[in-house]
Amino acid sequence: MKITRSDEQWRTILTEQQASGLTIIDYCRKHQLATSSFYIFRKKLGITTSGFVRTQVTQPVELITQQPLIELTLGKATLKPEGSSQLLISYKHSRQSLFNRH
Repeated sequence: MKITRSDEQWRTILTEQQASGLTIIDYCRKHQLATSSFYIFRKKLGITTSGFVRTQVTQPVELITQQPLIELTLGKATLKPEGSSQLLISYKHSRQSLFNRH
């Protein structure tokens, strides 16, 4: 039996699906809706999905430890002390000598 819904009912359905956390396919199965109708009314009503994608962690991941910072100076690189949050770049040559090297 075909059920006719108003635009306002479809607007409510679309909003509820987004808030449910379910995928469109899962939501339509749960509420016995045709996915094709869902997509047709979403387009017709101009309702777009948010830019965020719902995700689910399916397996644990290993965290990567932070690498030590490096202090750069002209001609050499040295490890920067732990806990420091600045990157210092220094050079002992004048700007003129840097661009006029042969």
